[in-house]
Amino acid sequence: MEFRDLSKYFEKMEATTKRLELTDLLSQLFNESTPDEIDKIAYLTQGRLAPFYEPIEIGMAEKMVEQALSRAYGIERDQVGALATKLGDWGKVAAELNQKSNFKNQSFSVEEVHNKLLEIALTTGAGSVEKKISALSDLLKLVDYLSARYLVRIPLGTMRLGIGDPTVLDALSHAKAGDKSLRPILEEAYNKTSDLGLVSKTFWSGGVDGVKKVKVVVGKPIRPQLTERLPDPKSVVDKLGEVAVEPKYDGFRVQIHFNKHKSIGFMTSDGELKETNVKIFSRNLEDMSHMFPELAASALSDVKAEEAILDGEAIAYNPLSGEFLPFQETTKRRRKHNIAQSAKDLPLKAFIFDCLYYQGEDLMGKTYRERRALVGQIVKSDTLVPADQIITSSTKELEDFLADKIQAGLEGVVVKKLDTPYQAGSRNFNWVKLKRHNAGELNDTVDCVLLGYIFGTGKRTDFGVGALLAGVYDKEKDEFVSLCKIGTGLTDEEFREIRKRSERFARTNKPARVNSNIVPSVWLEPKIVIEVLADEITRSPVHTAGKIADEPGYALRFPRLVNFRSDDKRPEDATTVDEIISLYSQQYKK
Repeated sequence: MEFRDLSKYFEKMEATTKRLELTDLLSQLFNESTPDEIDKIAYLTQGRLAPFYEPIEIGMAEKMVEQALSRAYGIERDQVGALATKLGDWGKVAAELNQKSNFKNQSFSVEEVHNKLLEIALTTGAGSVEKKISALSDLLKLVDYLSARYLVRIPLGTMRLGIGDPTVLDALSHAKAGDKSLRPILEEAYNKTSDLGLVSKTFWSGGVDGVKKVKVVVGKPIRPQLTERLPDPKSVVDKLGEVAVEPKYDGFRVQIHFNKHKSIGFMTSDGELKETNVKIFSRNLEDMSHMFPELAASALSDVKAEEAILDGEAIAYNPLSGEFLPFQETTKRRRKHNIAQSAKDLPLKAFIFDCLYYQGEDLMGKTYRERRALVGQIVKSDTLVPADQIITSSTKELEDFLADKIQAGLEGVVVKKLDTPYQAGSRNFNWVKLKRHNAGELNDTVDCVLLGYIFGTGKRTDFGVGALLAGVYDKEKDEFVSLCKIGTGLTDEEFREIRKRSERFARTNKPARVNSNIVPSVWLEPKIVIEVLADEITRSPVHTAGKIADEPGYALRFPRLVNFRSDDKRPEDATTVDEIISLYSQQYKK
């Protein structure tokens, strides 16, 4: 397939906000793809060159793109910048400048363009900025205006197609079966590998049987199993019976992959890609290997296994007192520079609660009891530590354990059924989180995604933000629906931080994956995750979360911002509509 034909599909997708139309267009595109290129098309459709977890970024900011456009089309940089301000979209700038040029367009295949962009991404070291700008400039001179639009958007991460992982999986199923019937099989393979390109390529070359044979691979993150919620210890024991109970640490979910004798991939270190024997992934599948050297070193030296995948939670602590630090302090370990000093100032412990792969064997089908017993046998160090645990069917013991952990400054506990397998990417009652509960109030925070903001008045005029429109994820529809407006509880600094973080995601029109009846002053691409505390959940005719036909939706009463959580959660990892409905039903009534 030629890249110009792929760009025509991108244009059609950009023009619609209807999920069924997007799925249909994407399935048509896949049906025109070969097994050799479908993986690259799957990545490019989401504005990437590789799976999300791979540390391969084109690494070009707006100023670099501005310079490449200036050089490609012989226009002064200040004129390019002025046009970008006028159009509000670097893709449109590229298209307009291309149409005014006299260059003769050449034809490039999707694979050729992907390879050229990959070369740019892998360019590092001295003079790399100049080389990246020159390479993009040379490519822009040779393509048509529509291709130029998307060639510029891919490095900037602003594709604006509104296509999430579920839509890709649905489209793959539609392309072969005409409906969503193959989605569960495709999703199971995706949950094991977190690689849509691999799933697509395997499906196209090996069919359904090939997809069913997809295995766990050390170095490819497994999508984490997630927790459900119940209101109190009695509800937990009544529903689950005998359970394992572990502390809920307010830190980073870490999935540690290692092979002591061979490389399992690359990590970014000092701006360059280097081979590594250890990969550490966050809850949102981001590669954090270079950020946590003490965890990597302990995995290689202390764990009694040649090859394994461990699941746990990392939290910063005070080495003098042993006291665990709040999430805001732990997040300071997310950095690209001064890693050694950061590790000295804020050392981490990782509490390991699961083993998903051991010595060449996929353990996800084994029971939690078996997997957790193995953790106790192979994990023994001061840095990687088996999580504290009790096994009980007593409400009183569960209450006491919960109270003890809250007293120690932790969030609460996670309760797990002992006889269940590890269900990657699933949220069900096999794992349940339990926090402090006050009657008559919402018993947990909610992870929301910012959908837009409303201009401020009075003092807030200076911030540019007066209130936030926030929503949650509707997994069934692969869209983000409104749940609340947040206008109180933010400090002046937080208002400024919101404006700063949201600048690159601001849109003049409603993004394709957003469903909201409220129209903010500025729409935001759903990328920023925040933790919100509220008094309770109410029914609302205004908000679209859980709204069906004329029935009211759901809303948060008196919502307040607690934390920014984009560092460890993707938008799709935010609270779901189903969770909101469940929390609503669990609320104690005053």
